[in-house]
Amino acid sequence: MRVRRSILGDAWVDRSLKNRNAFNTEFQEMITRHVWGEIWTRPAIDHKTRRYMVMSMMIALHQWEEFKLHVHSALTHGFTQDDIKEIILQATVYCGAPAGNHAMHEAALVFKETPA
Repeated sequence: MRVRRSILGDAWVDRSLKNRNAFNTEFQEMITRHVWGEIWTRPAIDHKTRRYMVMSMMIALHQWEEFKLHVHSALTHGFTQDDIKEIILQATVYCGAPAGNHAMHEAALVFKETPA
């Protein structure tokens, strides 16, 4: 939970936990254990590189809500808008112009919501 909070922020995690119910509690626990406890804590790849990877994969998979979540998180952890732009440009080459175009739009929405 410590890593999940450090990556996504307390507000997002608190909202997620508040929305737990009988149906999704086990799923939330599994995600916390597997994604944040087993994968994000592995020492071979630093958190900055993992963030680059996650944002690129979210563009490739067209997972825009998750992409925006990680853009917001990256901005609150020292990434600049130029860093995000470079991620999108790189992903555009491999994922296609429509995905890159949409990622630019989604990132711009996050930029408006997140103080620089």
